[in-house]
Amino acid sequence: MVDAESHIRRGHPIIFGLLCFFAIIEGIITAWLVSRYNSHDNYPSNSARDRLRFLVFTSWWTVVFTAVYIGAFLADTLSFITSIASHGAWLIITWIFWLAGAASLTAAYGGGQNCSSSDLIYCNQNMAAIAFAWIEWIIMTVALVSVILIGSAALRRGDRLSSGLV
Repeated sequence: MVDAESHIRRGHPIIFGLLCFFAIIEGIITAWLVSRYNSHDNYPSNSARDRLRFLVFTSWWTVVFTAVYIGAFLADTLSFITSIASHGAWLIITWIFWLAGAASLTAAYGGGQNCSSSDLIYCNQNMAAIAFAWIEWIIMTVALVSVILIGSAALRRGDRLSSGLV
């Protein structure tokens, strides 16, 4: 089990660091879009407005919680925050947020736009927001599957899910 523990010790900060990094990028892009559209009152549609605002929330939600999880994990505190159950619950909720945000923004723009022939204002930034939302969802899926596998192994060993990841 030492091998699995070393993989978790190395992998956790990497995967959560990637989640935080790409959530910051998505948060900056979507916050900029919302700011520009708000100042000029020229959203392409109400659905695009609502979906961009939801992605702003989801991005910063992810940044805050990944920073907390990285800090607790690196501090090696045996608390509820570092438990398998806590990671699983947060990842499931956040996975749903990213799936809903990425899919709904993609749908709002008809699956995407060819910006060279589109009249969508801030087209490249909107397409970047879609791309980074899907990237974040993919990384979130990897993290969620990893925690499910770790949790399954813990249950097979007879450990509790309220115990730490390692």
